Amino acid sequence: MQNRTVYRAVALAIFGLLMRPAAANRNFVPDWTFKGSSVAAFRTLGDADWTAQNGEIVGKPRSAAGGWLILDRPLQDVEFASTYLCTGGCRAGLMLRMKSSDEGIQGIYVALPDGEHPAATFALKLDPQGREISREPLHPAGGMVREYVPPATPPGGRGPGRAGGRGRGFMFRGLPPDSPYTRPDYSYRPNEWNPLEAILDANILRVWLHDGPEAGATNGEADEQFANYGPVALYVGGAGEVRFKQVELKDLGRRVLPEEEVSSRFRMQRINDFYYGWSAAAADINHDGILDIISGPFYYLGPDYKVSREIYLSKTSDVSSQLTPAMVNFAYDYTGDGWPDVLISHGRAMSLYVNPRGEPRRWDKYDVLPTIMSEIAVFKDVDGDGKPDAVFVGGGAVCWASSDPANPTAPWIVHKVSKDGYFTNAQHGLGVGDINGDGRPDIVSPYGWWEQPPKGTAEGPWPYHPVALGRWPRAGGSVGGAEMGVYDVNGDGLNDVVTSLEAHGWGLAWFEQKRDAGGNISFVEHMIMDDYSTKNPGNVTFSELHGAAVADVDGDGVPDFIVGKRVFSHQESYTDPDPYGPGVLYWFRTVRDPKAPGGARFVPELIHNRSGAGSTVLAVDLNKDGAMDIVTSTNRGTFIFWGKPAVKNRVAK
Repeated sequence: MQNRTVYRAVALAIFGLLMRPAAANRNFVPDWTFKGSSVAAFRTLGDADWTAQNGEIVGKPRSAAGGWLILDRPLQDVEFASTYLCTGGCRAGLMLRMKSSDEGIQGIYVALPDGEHPAATFALKLDPQGREISREPLHPAGGMVREYVPPATPPGGRGPGRAGGRGRGFMFRGLPPDSPYTRPDYSYRPNEWNPLEAILDANILRVWLHDGPEAGATNGEADEQFANYGPVALYVGGAGEVRFKQVELKDLGRRVLPEEEVSSRFRMQRINDFYYGWSAAAADINHDGILDIISGPFYYLGPDYKVSREIYLSKTSDVSSQLTPAMVNFAYDYTGDGWPDVLISHGRAMSLYVNPRGEPRRWDKYDVLPTIMSEIAVFKDVDGDGKPDAVFVGGGAVCWASSDPANPTAPWIVHKVSKDGYFTNAQHGLGVGDINGDGRPDIVSPYGWWEQPPKGTAEGPWPYHPVALGRWPRAGGSVGGAEMGVYDVNGDGLNDVVTSLEAHGWGLAWFEQKRDAGGNISFVEHMIMDDYSTKNPGNVTFSELHGAAVADVDGDGVPDFIVGKRVFSHQESYTDPDPYGPGVLYWFRTVRDPKAPGGARFVPELIHNRSGAGSTVLAVDLNKDGAMDIVTSTNRGTFIFWGKPAVKNRVAK
């Protein structure tokens, strides 16, 4: 009940008393939703008739020039969502920041696709009667920025042009071989309902159709010289009619910081206030028998973690416009001298920092894994030699790598697990665990799993079993999420997979392993949490599930799943959905329940609502008191959440 109460309090404070209709938009909670039976309260302009029918807004042009319905809710930064149906040769559109003056009207206009014309965006000018005077196509703009600044033009020459990604997402380089996914069709569907979303924030307009990037070709630079404040207006022209249903608006300029909440199961300790890394590890760095914490450029000495030292020269990252290079940290004694060393990513590549064995200086660096291109690396003992190996995507393939015992500071030995073809579309989601029960760890990704062959098998790709263990992302680039959990969720003796579905979108699910009479393995998806349009356990909804871990938090002998929101995952921009949502960190308690689908359900419990998660989450009993502690490093700082034994060992009802 505590989590439900907290969520409701935050929702009411931020969004007002608003019941969400069924099948509302996925990506935001609106400030206003049209539910009326009349549009009489709105202004009209031009040559069209507007009515309301069953909560839908219907526009019919009286001439080809058409006309406007002005929603009379002036906004500057705004998010709009609706689903529209254009029939009989209609032309439909949307104007944002509609500004009126004695000379006429101007604003930012989205011409919606209608089967004959593609989507397009313009700075539009109308006369006082609503007739078009001129339209100027918006210059392309977008990418991981909130405000677009055109490149400077060098003296006497042409500049590099107006760059910047147009869509929410990144370059698509095709699917890997035998992929279980089919790229969705984001194109306009004539005579069908087409979901639409538009965000105009600062000076960038972003548009999506069917929650995908096809409409992103319209994204553009919407400077204040065109329009800076005004209501939203709907347009219909041509012939036929247009229908808009579930019309929703959000004022992006209004932000409310939730009151800070920490779970009663944990005590929070912040050990750094700044943005240095997105990961944490634990090891006894100084040989005093107590676990220390490593995050980014620092190690923090236990047991109180108040004293830290640099591993390499530290430099904070700018939360708004930079991504920390230290995405992944891991610690283990790879040199074999009895002192744990540290692996730290610098961008994607990873370097080994060798422990100076008590000398108060920065550590020597060796570039051992320059080939990593994934945003996550998982460290597990793949080959059974007792040392954690690195599992990652690099060189276009899923790989595992191990250090050379004879030369541990040399580049690691890389083994390809998959065929080539895993590029920018395979940056997220990896896990290690025994899927088929043969005692050998297999490697899992959102594309399925690779079966580790018996020892002595010739080097080469492992047998591949394609399974969609993720979801095609809203961004259109890379499927999958964070570190994937492989454990027996429902107690049937078969290892299942628990994972976030989109690192830069929505979705958390577990995949139940099934076997037929012949022993063939398949998986059944059971959703745990989805987006704002779905009913989620505990009314908990958050995006950007980029960091996760598996651990038995409540001490009942069954692993649980820990996951949080990586706030500003693509810097301070609207590249990802709900980027300003609270930075929550949750653990989802695994409850084996024969009445639940698949024999299990997951109960969310809030850990903290003002920090989130980075690229990894560390779960470890730091002080050996029997309670699981959780360590995160985010753009809000580095945190320890100390488990409380008396509470931890009491299984919540």
